[in-house]
Amino acid sequence: MKTTRHGILSSLNKEQKESAGLLQIGTFLEYFDLMLYVHMAVLLNDLFFPKFDPFISSLLAATTFCSIYLLRPFSALLFGYIGDNMGRKPTVIITTIMMASSCMIIANLPTYDEIGITASWIMIACRVIQGMSSMEEVVGAEIYLTESSEIPERYPLVASIHIASALGGTFALLVGILSISYNFNWRYAFYIGASIALVGAVARTALRETREFINAKRHRDKLIKSLGLSAPEETKSDKLDKKTALSYFAIQCARPACFYFTYVYSCTILKNAFDYSVVDIITHNFLVSLVDTVGLITVVYLSYRIHPLKILKAKLIIFLPIVLSMPFLLNIMSVPFHLFLIQSFFCLFCIDSSPASPVFYQHFPILKRFTYGGLTYAISRAFMYIIVSFGLVFLIEICGNYGLLIILLPVMLAFHFGLKHFTKLEKK
Repeated sequence: MKTTRHGILSSLNKEQKESAGLLQIGTFLEYFDLMLYVHMAVLLNDLFFPKFDPFISSLLAATTFCSIYLLRPFSALLFGYIGDNMGRKPTVIITTIMMASSCMIIANLPTYDEIGITASWIMIACRVIQGMSSMEEVVGAEIYLTESSEIPERYPLVASIHIASALGGTFALLVGILSISYNFNWRYAFYIGASIALVGAVARTALRETREFINAKRHRDKLIKSLGLSAPEETKSDKLDKKTALSYFAIQCARPACFYFTYVYSCTILKNAFDYSVVDIITHNFLVSLVDTVGLITVVYLSYRIHPLKILKAKLIIFLPIVLSMPFLLNIMSVPFHLFLIQSFFCLFCIDSSPASPVFYQHFPILKRFTYGGLTYAISRAFMYIIVSFGLVFLIEICGNYGLLIILLPVMLAFHFGLKHFTKLEKK
């Protein structure tokens, strides 16, 4: 497929545009529903969890936050099997239904004052379901578009999924502001999210299975039949190189650390250092999310003209001095705007897998791509969010803001080696 001066849309056929639109809308809704609780945690945690002293409350908040990632590896195995055996299409439909169901439960869930600790356990269970759903949503959408498009259109097309997820989080913050400032019942937001998600699930039934997956599956079936086998046997081509798997894991570990500082840890600073109210915090983060979205749009635009791995290298070079100076900047900041600038830099230059996700997926075996991609994504999130959320509670207590470097510097070093490995693969 040739690149035209009119841009990416003119080089896509009707089916590709429709598929991209359905997946982007679905991802937007998934992340709107997922992030609605994350950004309103300062309000909802008080409604659904018992109240303790600040330190215990921090641990409780960390537990609630991590709950959406703990069962993701098991979800990755389940949906990986479905995606690699039944197809990419069923997974993106099932995940949407899961998200809609959990949102409907949250919308009708009694508070802690009404039913006690049962409310806490149900809320955690719903968050787990949402975490499982949102992970497979992103992986499924990225793989679907990777297998349904050609280079160079593939890079911005797949990266647009991250724009959709960011917009979902932005609108979740907007609903949070309306809920608190204008007495808009937060339960209505979950009702709306659940309803639209169900409509999206029905709309996604119109998607067609990717040709790359169908061809690989047909080839495998013919091979099984010709050899007289009753079931497929794993071959060398089905196995993922260990160094490639480790490199992809290292790259995926970067985003959780950046996200946690930007949207979770910074809330604690605003609340404790500047005495921000709930509505002030949500409004502040809404503005940060707008910067985040602008940064992602810029990356998508650049990925159509610059190879994604080169973009990631540039972001890593820019991001390093920001991280090294961050503890000092946090210690001397005197107004919330200073924190906003730091968060904005994190949003614009944070290291992430986007827009290079298609590059990474192309080095995974086709009929194991969903399993390997989803499992690595899930384990990296579970691993990093547990370390970051619980680790910062203790590191900040002991080392102050310099405790951030103990987590961020190893993450950046691992990202560098992972990026170096995939650069070598691309040259080959």
